[in-house]
Amino acid sequence: MSACDVLVIGAGVVGAACAAALLDDGHSVTVVDAGQPGGGVTAAGMGHLVALDEHLAELDLCLLSLERWNRFMTEHPTVGEPHRCGTLWVAEDEEQLAHAQARAERLCARGWRAEPVPGADLARVEPLLRAGLAGAVRVRDDSVIYPPAVAFHLIEEARRRGATVLTGRRVRAIEPHAVLLENGARLAAAHVVVAAGVEVARLLPDAPVFPRKGHLAITDRYPGALRHQVVSMAYGQPEGGAGRLAVAANIQPRPTGQLLVGSCRQDGPDDTQVDLAVTAAVLRTAIGLVPALAGMRIVRTWAGLRPATPDGLPLIGPHPNRPDVWLAVGHEGLGVTTAFGTAQLLAAQIAGRPGPIDAAPFAPARLMKQGRADAA
Repeated sequence: MSACDVLVIGAGVVGAACAAALLDDGHSVTVVDAGQPGGGVTAAGMGHLVALDEHLAELDLCLLSLERWNRFMTEHPTVGEPHRCGTLWVAEDEEQLAHAQARAERLCARGWRAEPVPGADLARVEPLLRAGLAGAVRVRDDSVIYPPAVAFHLIEEARRRGATVLTGRRVRAIEPHAVLLENGARLAAAHVVVAAGVEVARLLPDAPVFPRKGHLAITDRYPGALRHQVVSMAYGQPEGGAGRLAVAANIQPRPTGQLLVGSCRQDGPDDTQVDLAVTAAVLRTAIGLVPALAGMRIVRTWAGLRPATPDGLPLIGPHPNRPDVWLAVGHEGLGVTTAFGTAQLLAAQIAGRPGPIDAAPFAPARLMKQGRADAA
């Protein structure tokens, strides 16, 4: 096969967004994935579109991406069943409430609408919440979406625009200006973008990306039961630790009438087998905020692996030792939210132009030693 300008490894939502942005820049693009578009990490996630602010750089990337998500949802109102339900960040005590109010101030200062909700008003705003909560912050512009459908749409659109899309093709190794497939085929490219989720550790052993396991459950259909995405203020990115389990409620209303229930993070396991004890912990935590869940029928449970980094920020930019290799990985629980922003940052760097936000906080070199590249 003749060489392309950019070869993207991974057809999940991040890889698909990168392919679209690179096509916008006039590059010839090939996308390779071991599975199908929207599979892997993308298929296992919750699909929230939220502005998180645990790092200022994280908030910059979220807001950059959410602006593009708003345009996408307006232009494609049926793709991925977007639901502009907003988020209620729920505080169970006064300490969490203070953090929630500080979040509201930070988001409002950046033009992302957020408003405090006193505990006494919560029953009116979200009737399913349990009594006795300290209060909440309502972020009106957050949304939820079904990300596999978006990734599939972006990949099919890329194909129509002239991209080569190779599915069911596993990459064995990344070589200088080329990738070697498991079937022995070699694909040449001026640039290789790695957007392969947890697979990056196999392809680039020097990339500090590790799996962080999560469990999810989804209910039967209960139309109109929940008005907002409900998230505990305990939700976030905990420090790593082998075997450590962190659980914080995240309950999403889907347009189907189902409720998608998470969330947990566990370092150490590298499989996607469902652990019933962990699923039970997730459900107990969610029921602690929304008691009505106890009477709802769970129709499916599953587990997935998020690609995480030691400092909680993704790797977006050039490999420090391989000038033809670029990374778009390590987004942990924000891959869907930040997919479009990641693509814009990466495309700007490949083109050698200034990016829409500062890319330095996401530079792979911050966590990767410079010197001889490890063999893939």
